[in-house]
Amino acid sequence: MQTASARAQETEADATPRQDAESLEAILRIVRRYLGMDVAFVSRFRDKDRLLELVDDESAGPLHQGQSIPLSEGYCLKVVRGELPEFIPDTSRDAVARQLPATAEIPIGSHLSVPIVLPDQHVYGTLCCFSYAPNQTLDERDVLLLRACAEFLALHFEASARNERNRATIASAMHDVMAQGAPRIVFQPVYHLPDLRLHGFECLSRFDAEPRRTPDRWFAAAHDAGVGLELEFQAIRNALAYLGRMPVGPCMNINSSPEMILSDRLLALRDSGHDLSRVVLEVTEHAVVRDYAALSQALKPLRADGVTLAVDDAGAGYSSMRHILSLEPDIIKLDMDLTHGIDADPKRKALAKGLTSFAHEIGSLVVAEGVETRAELLTLARLGVDCAQGYHLDRPLDFEQALERCRGPIEHGRCG
Repeated sequence: MQTASARAQETEADATPRQDAESLEAILRIVRRYLGMDVAFVSRFRDKDRLLELVDDESAGPLHQGQSIPLSEGYCLKVVRGELPEFIPDTSRDAVARQLPATAEIPIGSHLSVPIVLPDQHVYGTLCCFSYAPNQTLDERDVLLLRACAEFLALHFEASARNERNRATIASAMHDVMAQGAPRIVFQPVYHLPDLRLHGFECLSRFDAEPRRTPDRWFAAAHDAGVGLELEFQAIRNALAYLGRMPVGPCMNINSSPEMILSDRLLALRDSGHDLSRVVLEVTEHAVVRDYAALSQALKPLRADGVTLAVDDAGAGYSSMRHILSLEPDIIKLDMDLTHGIDADPKRKALAKGLTSFAHEIGSLVVAEGVETRAELLTLARLGVDCAQGYHLDRPLDFEQALERCRGPIEHGRCG
């Protein structure tokens, strides 16, 4: 069975390389069938061997993807050096091919091979096809087709290498930013309705480094570079570092992706000494959840230690109800797009009222995000929404300002 950590690592990795590989495999299969050959493969030259990166073979022959073969063995290097022709309709009629052990061992009756040359003229490897029996129909036109495919592959591999270099550069920059302590944490107050007692704070990330961009773009860039979970976990640690300095009472909401929960990294919080009963874990509605059973299982130890679960951005899309029904959150947070203009929009009122009634029916607290006007606030209170946050009530605060808010009335009791 795949572990939660392995699932998270798979999700963290960019899906695009897998899609690209599938596309290349399809192209290889089409070329092999068009030429009437039994096996087609792409080999990448390394210092002392060649790696079979892609293999298309319906016969389950001796070659397989990921196989490493010494450069001195086989046809590939000899074709690149000009010691073998690019197409051999019958290997028994070529003196060099007859002497190669692979010709008899595989066996290879006919062979086509062309080099894959990158734009900088570096030979990446070869694109090869062979059949077990001679194929007298092979000619120069087949080589031209193979060369065209090799040119396409060269462009793909060059782009992949460039993207990988860019990812490495971004990852290095992200590590530098994290080494400087980023992200900085600010605190968005959450107030109880209708009396506006302080309920808690949502911890938000801010970045002071260059390039200047919004927090969501920082996290997106980190995930694209493969270090998203590292940055996310540092944000969580930075936020919880304030918990012990915060007066007893207010909850602290921290945002977490499903990937973070599945990675098991949050289990370290159980040994951190933090009062987890004051921690609210917010899972966004926009986050893709592929396995709710696994996510619920990963949440169990945290919830057993008192962590409160919130589904963020409810009402923003069709995933809301799946999150709510599958995860059974203690808190449902209404998305700001639902909150904005709710006082003048009957449809928004109806949806908010329905979500609030449903939440109360299952024992969940309702928090409205993005409240920007008094009219919105009064409407939400009339609809029975329990808590609210937004610029009309308070802007994100630094820690000292947050402490000032704690000196006023605080709603004591459960965070959810």
